[in-house]
Amino acid sequence: MGAEVHSKRGGRQATVATAAAVGTVAVGLLTAFVGTDAGASAASRHPGWEQSVRAARAGQDAAAPAEKRSGAGRAKPKASPRKVSRTISHHAADGGRAVSLTLDDGPHPEWTPKTLELLRQYHVKATFCLIGPNAERHPGLVKRIVAEGHRLCDHSVDHDTGMDHKSADYQKRQILDAKRMIDKASGGAPVHYYRAPGGAFTPTSRRVAAEHGMRPLGWIVDPGDWQLPGTDAIVRHAKEQVEDGAVLLFHDGGGDRSETYQALRRLLPWLKSQGYGFSFPKA
Repeated sequence: MGAEVHSKRGGRQATVATAAAVGTVAVGLLTAFVGTDAGASAASRHPGWEQSVRAARAGQDAAAPAEKRSGAGRAKPKASPRKVSRTISHHAADGGRAVSLTLDDGPHPEWTPKTLELLRQYHVKATFCLIGPNAERHPGLVKRIVAEGHRLCDHSVDHDTGMDHKSADYQKRQILDAKRMIDKASGGAPVHYYRAPGGAFTPTSRRVAAEHGMRPLGWIVDPGDWQLPGTDAIVRHAKEQVEDGAVLLFHDGGGDRSETYQALRRLLPWLKSQGYGFSFPKA
């Protein structure tokens, strides 16, 4: 990823190329997490942890606003996307004792409707991180998510957790093709976030997302529900890791989510009993 550096001198060329490669790897290890003790307890579980947990604040190099687009005087066929930060969002927008529930890999014809009913029962709004082709196959569910007051997130086309090792063009296609599918399925509802599969963010993917109005979205709490450890384990891990302002990572797609569903049936009322409120992630 990134343009090759060329040197006029043969000996220097190898040195510069090596330095560029090392720099690329270092920058690619951007975090979708915050380095808390609670988060570290999930390190052995989530496949994206190793490539994400390091350099938790390395994204600050891109904290400056995205480059201003050139072409003044040209008529734009569409309104410019809203301006968002390239830095990864880990926290709920509301301060104090609030958390943000996010659900990945849907929509799923069985588990998304059940999850929506559960959210309605407990008056919780969530962010659904959609796989493009799933949105394309189930547009009615996407529209229902929006109609019931939840937010949308782009979770790529193929859920390729090795995206951070692919070309910039490949990353851009994965993000923007998925967004087009989600846009079509939803009827043009805002897509507020982009979540890299497995947390494999790169400077390129964060820039592309931000330029199209999508804040990169990470998480703090990962109870490992994708690993199907059992409902009790999911509940226990979530309770161990939760903290004020945390973004919670759960799944409503990608396979059998009966354990996740049962865990949420227990966790949602428990969180409320502990004084937690729910808000969307910072966008």
